[in-house]
Amino acid sequence: MFKFITQKSFLINLLVVLVLAVVAVLLFFGSLGWLTNHNSIEKVPSVIGKNVEEAKKILEARGFDVEVQDSVYIDTTAKLAVVKQSPEPDASVKEHRTIYLTINRDVAPEVEMPDLRGFSFKSAQLYLQSLGLKMGDTTYKPDIAKNSVLDQQYNGKSIAPGTKISMGSPIGLVIGSGVGSTFINVPDLTGMTVKDARNFLSAMSIGISTINPESGENIESQENAYIVRQSPEPYNMLDEGQMVTNKIRAGQLIDIWISNTKPVVDSAGIISQPPAEPQEN
Repeated sequence: MFKFITQKSFLINLLVVLVLAVVAVLLFFGSLGWLTNHNSIEKVPSVIGKNVEEAKKILEARGFDVEVQDSVYIDTTAKLAVVKQSPEPDASVKEHRTIYLTINRDVAPEVEMPDLRGFSFKSAQLYLQSLGLKMGDTTYKPDIAKNSVLDQQYNGKSIAPGTKISMGSPIGLVIGSGVGSTFINVPDLTGMTVKDARNFLSAMSIGISTINPESGENIESQENAYIVRQSPEPYNMLDEGQMVTNKIRAGQLIDIWISNTKPVVDSAGIISQPPAEPQEN
């Protein structure tokens, strides 16, 4: 039944097949290095700091593929410059390996301005850094809240919380320096609106503390309401009829009472209340 196995022609064919198989295996392993570029190794050149287009030309000229993987924003680095590459410079890799680049953004992203008022100087500084904002000019103003942020400014003007601003922008801080040592006369705020009083007191480095509605009055607009009383008062009247001017220091605060109705002040500085409206029976 198996007589054909012992035939000469079969043995010759089997031998030919074995020889061809061995040759094929030898050829495969011999060409494996060529097929996989086994001996084609390149060192990755450094392109950090170079413009992305220039970096691509350098890498592609060395046989590498290039892909921009990510972008960041660093205000001290040139726009569109490479800030990171992977694999790193001087790494030995095969030809046609893809080099991934991280570049610096062309346009700064925007962030929301936080409310730093009331923060300590150090806390405000750290908060700005965490948002990618810079510290601008720091100025000091007499105020009872020593070392606290009184105002935040951009380009010399107050900036409201929530305002969109470019990352890297400088933010100036106005810091309280404590109560001043020089006494000044207590200013008379009677008859001023709250808004006008704030501006008037700002030049004297005096602030407003509590704002109280007069006799539980329902105030329509606090900033446009009129000041009818204050503490400390501008002066005290002694029993002998002598008027004594009160003093205050820069950085201190004044409490005020407000009304929708402007008080009437006579030439002697006495406040007279407007006549009461007649009530219906």
